Amino acid sequence: MQKSLVLRKRRVTPPVLIASSFLVTILIGTALLKLPFATTAPITWTDALFTATSATTVTGLSVFDVATTLTLFGEIVLLVLIQIGGVGLMAFAVALLMILGRKVGMKNRIFLQETFSQQSIGGTVKFLRSILRFVFITEGIAFILLSLIWVPDFGWKSGLYYSLFHVVSAFNNAGFSLFPDNLVGFAGNLSVTLILSSLFIIGGLGFTVVMDVVSKRSFKHWSLHTKMMLAGTLIVNLIATFLFFALEYHNTETIGNMSFGDKALTSYFQAVTPRTAGFNMVPIGDMEDSSLLLTLLLMFIGGGSASTASGIKLTTFIVIVVATLAYFKGMTEPHLFKRTIKSAIIFRSLAIAAVSSMLVFISFFLLTVTESLPFLPLLIETVSAFGTVGLSVGITGDLTPAGEWILCVVMFLGRIGPLTLFFLLIRPKKETFKYSYDRIHTG
Repeated sequence: MQKSLVLRKRRVTPPVLIASSFLVTILIGTALLKLPFATTAPITWTDALFTATSATTVTGLSVFDVATTLTLFGEIVLLVLIQIGGVGLMAFAVALLMILGRKVGMKNRIFLQETFSQQSIGGTVKFLRSILRFVFITEGIAFILLSLIWVPDFGWKSGLYYSLFHVVSAFNNAGFSLFPDNLVGFAGNLSVTLILSSLFIIGGLGFTVVMDVVSKRSFKHWSLHTKMMLAGTLIVNLIATFLFFALEYHNTETIGNMSFGDKALTSYFQAVTPRTAGFNMVPIGDMEDSSLLLTLLLMFIGGGSASTASGIKLTTFIVIVVATLAYFKGMTEPHLFKRTIKSAIIFRSLAIAAVSSMLVFISFFLLTVTESLPFLPLLIETVSAFGTVGLSVGITGDLTPAGEWILCVVMFLGRIGPLTLFFLLIRPKKETFKYSYDRIHTG
């Protein structure tokens, strides 16, 4: 009996806790959204599950209009799910233990280390305090700034509520909006664009990067991960903004009729939102096919590790690119910012990209079987669910129950990470021997 209990305890690994915490949150959210006073009209259990999954995984896809279908109670449930999903249920549970003055045990410290990608267990509790402080201070400042804009437009009650909802949704990269057209009505609005985009860019960088920048204010003292994230984010955002601006410049359905300044501002917003948030200031369905293809790539890349964003992660993409360039240059090891990237990191990055590609392909293939919808919109829906982005050309409400279940699984796996799933199913084994080498012809 005692031996079985020990074995049972050993099975509760950080990946199991991460997956379980998200699953429990989703199930509780589903039950709350199914309550009669959570919606203005009855919704199915599948719709409730889909919405709860989308909120907890901070995706933003919805099978109905949030503002008209959910009551105030339902919207608050959605908001809480987004906040918990962004930071993590177990992180909040550990924070509650600290508030109650309870000791944070070794198991919880190991979990925090895994959740926030820390190199050691030491300082994880202090790191969590810093994260929660940063989250609520950042959201508080953005709430005040956005309220100054929306209170005069919508009144005190609606202005404050809209500001709170969109600040939480933006910082946690959820993309849910209380406006029927998302943020299309605010295209060209400098203040709204900068406030919300700053929130989801910061949230998408990752808490590790933010804490590194705050604690070490010199570029040379930052970790390689931080340098990669900041430089990569800047470069990718600049390239994406230029491409979107050029591709959509004459499209009268998106930015074609705007002034040059509004075109540039809206292009910037629409270029930075696919990797993280899922808000949109132009109708996604009216974009050029080339812009949609660019959006697909950005959604697949995603944001930073230990952030509120998903995808394969920007650092994974950068490692693959740098390793590929190093191979063509005949280098034995890739270098970046005068640091060598270990082969284990390259293998991990390739594994993440391969597993993610297989997940997207399999789920997309299943959707083509269950749904009678156009090819490209279904592909966008699939990648959007995997990257927990929330961008859609408007077909989410047309999905069959089977399609909703498929995307629920994709959103869940996209949020916890494909490798986490494999660690749940496969127990890594250490090699005790090696085989001889042989040549394989590739390329």
